[in-house]
Formats: sequence, structure tokens, C-alpha cells
Amino acid sequence: MFFYVYLLQSIKNKEFYIGSTGNLVRRVKEHNLGLNQSTRPYKPWKLIYYEACRNRLDAKRREHYLKTSEGGRLLKRRIKEYLFSLRFD
Repeated sequence: MFFYVYLLQSIKNKEFYIGSTGNLVRRVKEHNLGLNQSTRPYKPWKLIYYEACRNRLDAKRREHYLKTSEGGRLLKRRIKEYLFSLRFD
């Protein structure tokens, strides 16, 4: 079984959200149905990045790291081409 750390982007206002889950497909659907209070105002969401971990605690640790300023910089480097393409949409 895998656990996932994921990055969503709001289609509405281009905001980002980082989370972790054991069922990625279900969790993205929950965000888009408005079942998460913190992401409800910004739905719909699209999945733009994810990482898979074999251990739930590793996924949670990675989620917390990506939410730090250092982790955010790393993530922006990982999706650099995607972010660059947004400038021309």
C-alpha cells in the first residue's frame, strides 16, 4: 500500500494546497465535492503533483516539510516547467 503527498491547484484562483492521503483518487474527489472546509471556497481543484511513500509517517513528514519555506522552494523547482507554462495561459 502507498501513501501519497499531493499538490492541488485551484482552477478558480490558482491557489495551491498540499496534503497527504492513503487514497489519492478519493481525496481529490473529496476536495472537489467541498468536503474539506479549508479548500471548499477554492474548488474546483486539479492534481498537479504527487509523491508516493510506502509508510504513512514518511508521507506525513514529507507533507510537513513541503509546507515549510525550504520545502516550498524545492517543490517550486520540481514543478518549474509547469509554473512557467502558467505564465502563458
